[in-house]
Amino acid sequence: MRYPLSQLTEKTFPSLLQGIENRQSWEVKRNDIAAVWQRYIGWMPAPIPPQHVIHSEHHEADHIRVHLSYATGFGDRVTAYLLIPGQTHPSADEKRYPAMLALHPTDQKGKADIATEAGREGRRYALELVARGYVVLAPDTITAGERIYEGAEPFQTAPFYSSYPESTAVGKMIHDHQQGLTLLQALPYVDPDRIGAIGHSLGGYNAYFLAAVDERVKAVVSSCGFCPFMQDPTPNRWGQREWFSHIPRLTEDLNAGYVPFEFHEIMALMAPRPIFNWFTQNDAIFPNWQAASFASLDIHRLYQWLGSAERYMSLLGNEGHDFPEPIRGISYQFLDRWLKEETSIN
Repeated sequence: MRYPLSQLTEKTFPSLLQGIENRQSWEVKRNDIAAVWQRYIGWMPAPIPPQHVIHSEHHEADHIRVHLSYATGFGDRVTAYLLIPGQTHPSADEKRYPAMLALHPTDQKGKADIATEAGREGRRYALELVARGYVVLAPDTITAGERIYEGAEPFQTAPFYSSYPESTAVGKMIHDHQQGLTLLQALPYVDPDRIGAIGHSLGGYNAYFLAAVDERVKAVVSSCGFCPFMQDPTPNRWGQREWFSHIPRLTEDLNAGYVPFEFHEIMALMAPRPIFNWFTQNDAIFPNWQAASFASLDIHRLYQWLGSAERYMSLLGNEGHDFPEPIRGISYQFLDRWLKEETSIN
């Protein structure tokens, strides 16, 4: 897999079903895409027991907010809020709740932006999901919230790379989120087979990046997190930067004029599990909405071919880089269908 960046147009766009004759040939292609993705996200340690520690607990009007942290294979700890519906801790013999890993956007408050009333308008989706009856784990990603490196600015990844040059910030985030999945599965009041991921912007692509490598994620909502290389005016957003460097190796490829994958291929790794994909025409951060629409149609065709067209929902609006209330509502209904109703999602 290697695509000349200048030739990524609608005529030459790498269709997911190109050359695919049957399920076996799709699995071969899927495995090839997965291998490239694993190679580019770099080294990740083996998973370890999360060994979570509870730091405090607050009772809100309709839920309990637990401030906790858990271990990672990188030797650090993830700080997070665990939101539990109701006013008492559920017992192990009650009906188990569906759960969500709620991933925050680029805001230095981190988890507080989505899991507390201090969060911004349109970003408090962790609070809204716990009100709908989900157990929600909202972690800080590296460089945000309680995980800003000492002496560094928010979203400055240089300290991470000085310790782990063979890894990537994307690989680090995926590993950390996998530790969160393990924690959720271990909770006696969570249904381990009904866990989803949701996020906006940084959290939006983190959600489908995670689902691409971990089948424990049974459904995804990605808001303003889908940005193909095609028609992107600043493709090095994914490479080496002075600020947040996602996958530094990509800069070398981009300088040579090619990319090793296209992002709809990464999203397609989670097919046919359900995904809700929201993007907009006036997104100043990810402005190439025409490419996103074209790529989204290609993903839809894959889901159709797999006999699972209803599991892929893509909406295009004319808003900016936002997750407005009507769209959040539709996305929650989508999650309810696949994580609450007795619907097979394997």
